[in-house]
Amino acid sequence: MDPSTILQYTFAGIKIGGIYAMVALGFNIIYNTTGIINFAQGEFVMLGGMFMVTFSRIMPLGAAFPIAVLAVVIVGCFLERATIWPARNGSVISLIMITIGGSLLLKGLAMKVWGKSSFPLRHFSSEEPIKILEATIQPQTLWIISVLLLVVIVLALFFKFTLTGKAMRACAANRPAASLCGISVDRLVLLSFALSAGIGAVAGIVITPVTLVNYTCGSMYALKGFAAAVLGGLGISTGAVVGGLTIGLMECYGAALPFQGASSYKDGIALLVLLIFLCAKPSGIFGRAAISELKRF
Repeated sequence: MDPSTILQYTFAGIKIGGIYAMVALGFNIIYNTTGIINFAQGEFVMLGGMFMVTFSRIMPLGAAFPIAVLAVVIVGCFLERATIWPARNGSVISLIMITIGGSLLLKGLAMKVWGKSSFPLRHFSSEEPIKILEATIQPQTLWIISVLLLVVIVLALFFKFTLTGKAMRACAANRPAASLCGISVDRLVLLSFALSAGIGAVAGIVITPVTLVNYTCGSMYALKGFAAAVLGGLGISTGAVVGGLTIGLMECYGAALPFQGASSYKDGIALLVLLIFLCAKPSGIFGRAAISELKRF
């Protein structure tokens, strides 16, 4: 491949990798607080896109954005209160199975409300590609990168400088000790679901203008976001960003391999990476040394 083609695939990989990174961040927030994997995370992404499409039909994008995020946050809180909280004393496996059931429930409800069609969303700004060297980049890709950076910065400031963020770090380090210190673990679990739902919604909103959204897309985002979290190191926020961007780039470069039908196998790359790391290095690239500090962004 010539340099311009490589640059073009790099831009595409960063675009989709940024979404995987945000999904992985959502996985990590809940994992750090509860020790479980929330397989409904992909449905938060899907719902973010669906709500944004719906609200953008009756109001400007700038007003629809926060309302769509808030709607998904409410769904995330309801999911936690209705399913996780009643079974909070159950085993980790039981709680993970509950999140899978929640994922199926949300997917079914989305199909009933919005149907089986795919929905478009207009770009946040111009659709005219920007030329960089011999390649082009969509303005929406710049939005995705900017939103990812904003999410990482806001989360870093939240965990480092706010009392609630420090309480979540304490809960991640040692839940029983945090509870003995007067920290309400149940409230922090609810907050973790709210935060992960909000991040998932933001990811779904910013990617919908370039990929469309339908009731089934959440499952693939969940798989690839989970693979990104495992690749970077489950629970490590820096690893989530690195893992997401890595898988996005691997997908796009893999689609460019010089054999017929290469692009049809790109979705299997995330699954292959997940299997390799679960077998060879379950701790991921960055290991687990920073878990006591909520992965220190």
